[in-house]
Amino acid sequence: MSRHPTVKWAQRSDKLFITVELPDAKNVKLKLEPEGKFFFSATAGADNVPYEVDLDLFDKINVDESKSSSTSRSIVYLVKKAEDKWWSRLIKQEGLRPVFLKVDWDKWVDEDEEDGKSGPDMDFGDMDFSKLNMGEGPSDFNPDVPEGDDDDSDTEEVEEEEDFARSEPKAAVPPSTEPEAKA
Repeated sequence: MSRHPTVKWAQRSDKLFITVELPDAKNVKLKLEPEGKFFFSATAGADNVPYEVDLDLFDKINVDESKSSSTSRSIVYLVKKAEDKWWSRLIKQEGLRPVFLKVDWDKWVDEDEEDGKSGPDMDFGDMDFSKLNMGEGPSDFNPDVPEGDDDDSDTEEVEEEEDFARSEPKAAVPPSTEPEAKA
């Protein structure tokens, strides 16, 4: 009986990245069919343990434009979609996905980020950064005053306390003759 290797996937509108993680894979066989059939088999390890993956992909693919690349740790397939559109999932089967199937977050790009307007090369359009005062030119910033405190707020509170102190007479408290209790 064969085992399932870990399979990671990511997509773009025109292609899929399917990575089969199987170190030192031997006798690698891949069968792609235009209807969206993905079949992978190989052996690995000292005992030549058989591994197999049989997936019905969500939609049709272009077998002629699909490619593969192998390393000592994994086999990466670049599968060309028949139509340029985003798939809601990798396989036709609904419900719980197989446990060996995982999203490849290293290659993942969200649909709205694919055109490059978000992410590392962000486009900020007509935003004028000169009005943000990012450390250039004169500023009201004073490093000695904590942020959010105005100069006027402290003096008003002190003045109010002084006015209150003048209006109320203080009662004299005689000093205590008892020794202080120590904890």
